[in-house]
Amino acid sequence: MTDLPYRPCVGVVLINADGLIFTGRRLDSTSAAWQMPQGGIDQGENPRDAALRELWEETGVTADQVEVVAGTDDWVTYDLPPELLGKVWGGRYRGQRQKWFLMRFHGTDDRIRIDSDHPEFSEWRWMRADAMIEAIVPFKRAVYDTVVAQFRPYLA
Repeated sequence: MTDLPYRPCVGVVLINADGLIFTGRRLDSTSAAWQMPQGGIDQGENPRDAALRELWEETGVTADQVEVVAGTDDWVTYDLPPELLGKVWGGRYRGQRQKWFLMRFHGTDDRIRIDSDHPEFSEWRWMRADAMIEAIVPFKRAVYDTVVAQFRPYLA
């Protein structure tokens, strides 16, 4: 496992005017796995642009509806649990190396569209940070703790 690299990835903490966080329930999970928008960085893409693209792909929210407020100080990594290692991302990665961005949503809830051509979420809601962390799959909890700690001043 330690011989495999980390997959370069971005994540988005999308907050509304009340400081609540957009959280989606993963479509591909049999358990109640919730997460924030996140995904891989394409070849030649910078992290900020990747974050805006991932946000649009997963939520329908476009760049003109958000303000990029902050980014994590550094990259945050996590390892896949043994039961997923070798089964996701073609078995090429041991986990992800993520750069996270805090974005303030200036649109209205009806502008959020999770029914894309390749949906990732079955439902979504605005959540307080602590409730969102409790709803996350356990192997991502440390990452979410780190990200929330860095962005805490902006959150409800």
